[in-house]
Amino acid sequence: MYNLLGDLSIIEASSFVASPTAGLYCAQMGAEVIRVDHKEGGLDYDRYMLTKEGRSLSWENLNRAKKSVALDLRSGEGRELLVELAAKTGNLITNLPERSFLSHEAVAANCPDLVSVRIMGWHDGRQAMDFTVNAASGYPLMCGPEEWDEATAPPVNQVLPAWDFITGAYCAFAMVSAIRHRDQTGEGSELRVPLGDVAIGTVANSGAMAEMLYRGGDRERLGNAIWGAFGRDFRTKDGVRFMVAALTAKQWAGLVAAFALESEIAALEQECGVRFADGDDPRFRHRHALFDLFQSRADTIDWSELETRMGAEGCTFERYRTMHETANDPVLVQDNPLFMRTADNPSGFEYPATRSFANIPGRGAGAPAPAPYLGQHTEEVLATRLGLSSGAIGALVDRDIARLSDKD
Repeated sequence: MYNLLGDLSIIEASSFVASPTAGLYCAQMGAEVIRVDHKEGGLDYDRYMLTKEGRSLSWENLNRAKKSVALDLRSGEGRELLVELAAKTGNLITNLPERSFLSHEAVAANCPDLVSVRIMGWHDGRQAMDFTVNAASGYPLMCGPEEWDEATAPPVNQVLPAWDFITGAYCAFAMVSAIRHRDQTGEGSELRVPLGDVAIGTVANSGAMAEMLYRGGDRERLGNAIWGAFGRDFRTKDGVRFMVAALTAKQWAGLVAAFALESEIAALEQECGVRFADGDDPRFRHRHALFDLFQSRADTIDWSELETRMGAEGCTFERYRTMHETANDPVLVQDNPLFMRTADNPSGFEYPATRSFANIPGRGAGAPAPAPYLGQHTEEVLATRLGLSSGAIGALVDRDIARLSDKD
C-alpha cells in the first residue's frame, strides 16, 4: 500500500468483482474504503471457493485494506444509515441499481457535491455480467484451433472475468478524476459505467471493430498464434510447452539465433521473396512455414538448454504453467517483492497477498493489509462518521439493524 490517497474516504456498496475491484485499487493507494454490506453478507460473501470454515477466498482478496460495516439493508432504517454514510463521506462506489434507495439523487440531497461511480450492466438498463458481455464482444468466436469448421465450431469462453477487472480499474480512475474535478470546481459528479460499454468500447479502442468493418467479415481463428505478428506456443523435445513472441527486429533476431535457424530462415526468405527482419507483416503472412521451422528445431532440444539459449539472446518467452505451479513459482511469487505472505486473513489460511501493482522507487510499498471481518468496523464507522453514541449503536445492534464482527 502507498499513502497517495490518505485524505480520501469512500463508501463502497457492492458485490461480485468489478465494484469491489474499484474500491480495492483505491484502498491500495491509501484511501479509506468503507464497504457496507447487508448484515448477513453481500451476494458475493460466500462466493466460491470457500475454505472448510466457510470463508470465501475471493471475497477475502477483493476486500483487502477495506473497513467493513454490516447493516440490515432490507430494512428502511438500515438503508437510511447507508445513505447517510454516503452523504457524510461524499464519495460512493456501487453497483446497486440507479433506481434504488442508493440513487445518486437520494444521496446528493444531503451532499450536493457527491461523487458517485455506479457500475451498470448495459447502457440501456439490461442486466449483464462478465461472461455474458464477453459473448457479445465477439472474442469467444475468435478463439480455438485454426482447423475448426466455422459452421460448427463452438465459442471458447475465457476463464478470467477480464471485463470485470477492466471495469473496476476504469471506475477507480473515474472516481479519482471526478474528485480532482470537484477539488478544482466544487462540483460533484455522477458517473455511470456500464460493464457492457467497457467491453464493446475496448473492442473499438483495440482497433478490432474498425478492422471487422473494413474487412467486411470476421477474423479467422488462429489457435495460439498472435494476430498480426510472430508468436505461438511450441513444444520441446522433453515435452515442455512454451510461448514465444517476436514483435521487434531485436526479438526476431534473438529468437532465430537461439533456435540456430539462420540458414533455414535465409533459405525460406529466398523462397518467399521476403526479409523476415523487415517487420510483422512478412512474418505473419508466412507464419505457418515459420512455425514448422521453429517446431522442427524445438523437437531436437530439451527445455533446459533452449531456455538458457533464449535467455542469453534476450528473447521474449515463457513456459506454460498450471495455476497451481504459478502459485508456487519462486520467481513469480516467492521472490517477487509484489507479494508478502500473510497470516492475518479472516480465513485463517496463510498465503501470499499482493501489495500495490505500482512500484514507486524510493517509497516502501508497505505490507498488504488484510480483509476485514464482516461488520468489523461497524461501531467505529457509525461513531466517527455519523456521531452515534455507544448507546445508540448498541440499540441498533440489539434491534438487529447493525451487526458487529463475525469473527467468532
